[in-house]
Amino acid sequence: MFLYQCTLTLHDNVFFATREMGILYETEKYLHNWALSYAFFESTYIPRPYRLQGVNAQKPGYLDNQNEQNLLQLNDAGVYVFPARPLQWSYQVNTFKAAQVNYYGKSKQFGDKGADRNYPINYGRAKELAVGSVYRTYVLGTSPMVLPQWIRLGKWAAKIQVQSLLVEGIKVCSGEFICTHPLNPIDLPSSTRLNLYNRIVMPPVSLVSQAQLDGEYWKLSGGTCLPANVIYGGGYVPTP
Repeated sequence: MFLYQCTLTLHDNVFFATREMGILYETEKYLHNWALSYAFFESTYIPRPYRLQGVNAQKPGYLDNQNEQNLLQLNDAGVYVFPARPLQWSYQVNTFKAAQVNYYGKSKQFGDKGADRNYPINYGRAKELAVGSVYRTYVLGTSPMVLPQWIRLGKWAAKIQVQSLLVEGIKVCSGEFICTHPLNPIDLPSSTRLNLYNRIVMPPVSLVSQAQLDGEYWKLSGGTCLPANVIYGGGYVPTP
């Protein structure tokens, strides 16, 4: 087992619509592990088709064996990426002009009543993670890996610098523990019990933070505890 500690530094603004409140589109301060997994391994373990057609073009397939880009392929490769927690972060709010579409409430054109000034009626505001924000995540592998030094993430394919360091002196423990690092509850093994947590609401799957768990875990030299045997969809029970 090889565990890498990765420090992520944003060189572009990162945007993904975690919450949509009227004209404000807000980005959560945490980075989802499924998005990071594609950013790290889309060009290696996860195929990147030229174009998706039919039902697969609109259907999420993160844990679907029939989907060409499913995350279960990383399980076969013995790879797992944890969510990223912010070490230092700030936001930048940018205003953009929205498209004129029928389902949007403010569908006025320039020159219409209420749009007599040279300013768009249809507009939105994106609350983005700003350049210079720093994050910490962990990448797990069953064999040594050479992680990329740069990845792209978010709606704007923002450029992020990756500094990785192999973690040594890991102790394997069992029992009740507190994990201060964010986790994806769907990826926890069935043998690990999730007792208490703070919920981080974000698509496609809500994360948890400050979790109290019971099961097998790894204790790092700095005191951080991470659940052991995590895999994509470890605790996922598909609907028949």
